[in-house]
Amino acid sequence: MSHRKFEKPRKGHLGFLPKRRTRHHRGRIRSFPKDDNSKKPHLTAFMGFKAGMTHVLREVERVGSLLHKKEVVEAVTIIETPPLRVVGIVGYIETVKGLRTLTTAWAANLGNEFKRRFYKNWYRSKKKSFTKYAEKMSSQQNLSTQLLNRIKKYCQVVRLICHTQSNLLNNTQKKAHVFEIQINGGNIDQKVDFGHSLFEKEVNIDSVFQNGEHCDVIGVTKGHGQTGVIKRFGVRKLPRKTHRGLRRVGCIGSWHPAGVQWTVARAGNYGYHHRTETNKRIYRIGQGEVRGIENNATTDFDLTKKNITPMGGFPHYGEVKNDYVMIKGCCIGTKKRPLVLRKTLHARTTRQQNEPINLKFIDTSSKMGHGRFQTSAEKDKYYYASKRVEEKKQRQNA
Repeated sequence: MSHRKFEKPRKGHLGFLPKRRTRHHRGRIRSFPKDDNSKKPHLTAFMGFKAGMTHVLREVERVGSLLHKKEVVEAVTIIETPPLRVVGIVGYIETVKGLRTLTTAWAANLGNEFKRRFYKNWYRSKKKSFTKYAEKMSSQQNLSTQLLNRIKKYCQVVRLICHTQSNLLNNTQKKAHVFEIQINGGNIDQKVDFGHSLFEKEVNIDSVFQNGEHCDVIGVTKGHGQTGVIKRFGVRKLPRKTHRGLRRVGCIGSWHPAGVQWTVARAGNYGYHHRTETNKRIYRIGQGEVRGIENNATTDFDLTKKNITPMGGFPHYGEVKNDYVMIKGCCIGTKKRPLVLRKTLHARTTRQQNEPINLKFIDTSSKMGHGRFQTSAEKDKYYYASKRVEEKKQRQNA
């Protein structure tokens, strides 16, 4: 008799156990790309918010492929990426037990959206965060220089402390998302000078990533609540005449040892897990209306002048007014969920990386149903013309 594992292996990677809800609502960068001192200092990550999906038409240029010089329709995800604000710099020392923080230098002026992150109830708080540090900075003129020199002297890894700007989004949340971005390239002095030059300034997405580049998307998956073993692990249903249910595991283990092994599929929470999706191709980095850029969804082959926001807005999100990133395919998370875009750890091959992206058409029709028109002006023009034709027919019949 053939064993089950030869016919239909079990599903659900055991390396992801325990499958419980993550403690972090946004993605955490647990490792950064390997540093290369020969390059100029640059940032290695950015944060955005998932807006929705659409599709594009592009021409494939891949010699040897059956799709070479043919047009394909592909699904893409739009991630809105408003500029980040830099508020601090951290220096790390490499020890036998890993990285250890040595010192942190903060900017002189910190916004309320950043300070809100340190309070559970901003309204009832005294709002005293960073007041002593500001007094210390004003009394000691060279305090910031001392901290930066200490990082240059002792540290091996330098990271920036950045936060999102919630006021730029159509979002009710007022607290900013605070996270660290590692600076790669150059020596320690160049890294510290590069990071200090960005204090209290905005960092845009086009200064970190480029068109055609691959990136890793880190975030939290969509939550599905409590589910059974069929949906959670994909085990096979029991026969129809089975007593006490079909959608369950037939045998959960032997009599002894008197306990259920951790490898046995059990019912529990499904979704809302912290995951990393690697090597997502960036098809386009578009500048938003906030920066005075219009028609950021128009291609060289498209005659219609339009923005990336579809008619009626993205469902459950709204309009995309800031810079955006268009990545190939789907990605984890629900609408409005914060996603971390990181420089890829494992680069693709040269052939895949150098393939040009020839976008011919970006769909901006309504995503609420079966959209037909790309813009409101196109819709009004069509219905106005059809109305004139009907009036002309009525006059002729009369």
